Order: sequence, then structure tokens, then C-alpha cells
Amino acid sequence: MGYYYGFGYLDPTYILVIIGAIICMIASSHVNSTYKKYARIRSMSGMTGAQAAERILRSNGITDVQVRHVSGNLTDHYDPRSKTVNLSDAVYDSTSVAALGVAAHETGHVMQHAKGYIPLSIRTALVPVANFGSYAAWPILILGLFINSSTGTLLINIGILVFSAAVLFQLVTLPVEFDASRRALRMLEREGILGTDELRKTRKVLTAAALTYVASAAAAILQLLRIILIFGGRNRD
Repeated sequence: MGYYYGFGYLDPTYILVIIGAIICMIASSHVNSTYKKYARIRSMSGMTGAQAAERILRSNGITDVQVRHVSGNLTDHYDPRSKTVNLSDAVYDSTSVAALGVAAHETGHVMQHAKGYIPLSIRTALVPVANFGSYAAWPILILGLFINSSTGTLLINIGILVFSAAVLFQLVTLPVEFDASRRALRMLEREGILGTDELRKTRKVLTAAALTYVASAAAAILQLLRIILIFGGRNRD
């Protein structure tokens, strides 16, 4: 499928990787610029991200989840194993409308977990398979390419299958993240933590963050398409 040009080898399917990378870079740049913009706007309530998360959790009867500070920039996440909402340097002590939105978003995942939100359960179940697929797919595919037998074809099919699981994980992540943001905005409004105009600004931050997951899913689909184009011909031989 590739062509020689001068001293190099051009794989035309690599354009799919480039497109995926560009999409992800644009989404990442957008979320960073959006967060920085609204991180400069202090909320009228004056609550920090940690305080907002604590208030939302307690008002919803969640008493077994702790709010913790973690290092890094926008490394915020909810860990269902340790039952902790982990807020980054830019969120934990910040009183900005951006920080409150991110903190509330993570509590949205807590609510999903508490209520048995099905897409979250599916995503959690896919984690080990997705991790394996991300790292093992290409070695399996390349090994299958060098084995000229039905075993090689089988390995290629396995490689495509395990990478497909990683793509499925990305797709299932989309409703999980969008739903967490929807819950976050609703809880921020209900608790009176943010006013109407502040919620509008926070929505922009959460939407920008959600687009990074859309970009990752798109890049994963393009990578899967590339794998099928490269190795699919071997399956027909």
C-alpha cells in the first residue's frame, strides 16, 4: 500500500494518523485557552473547587467519598476504587467559575457511580481490555504479518479485535462525560453555587473539555480505519 519517493517510503494511510493528531491538538488547545479565560473569573459565591465538591456530595447524601488534592494541571478525576474526587492544583483551591465547573463535573461521576449509570459501568468493565488493546494490538498485527499461514491471519484478526475494544472504550466515554457535565451544571444551579451568567461561562469550559473526548474518539476511529486498510488485504489473501 506504500510507495517509494526518493529515499523514503510513503504510507498513504499515515494521513489518517496526521488528521487524528491535528484534531486532538486543536481540541486540546481549545480547552486550555477556554479554561485559562474563565479561570480568571472569580465566582460570586467565593467557594473553592474543593468546597463546591464537598457541598455537592454532602447535599446528595454521599458521605463515603473524600475530596483530595492532586498535583498537575487539569489532572482531575474520580477514582471509584478509593472513592475519592481528586482535584488538581488549578481547581482545588481556585474560586473561579472554571474550577467550580471541573470540580462539579467530577462529582457528576460520583453521582453516576452511586446511581449505577450503565454507560459508566460499561466503560469501567472495558478498561483492562482497552488498555491491553492500546499496547498489544500493533505487536500482534505485525507478528501476524510475518507469519504466512492461517495462524498469521488469526493473529491479524485478533489484533484488529483488541484495538476495536480500545476504540469502543473511547466511544462509550462520550455519553459518560457529557452526562457528568449535565449533572454538574444542574447541581451547581440547584445548590446556588453559580448564578445564571456564571453557569453560561462554566458550560463553555465543560463543553470545551468534552470536545477533547470527541477528538480522542475520532482519532481512535481513524487509527482503526488505518489498521483495517493496512492489514485487511492480508485477510483476503
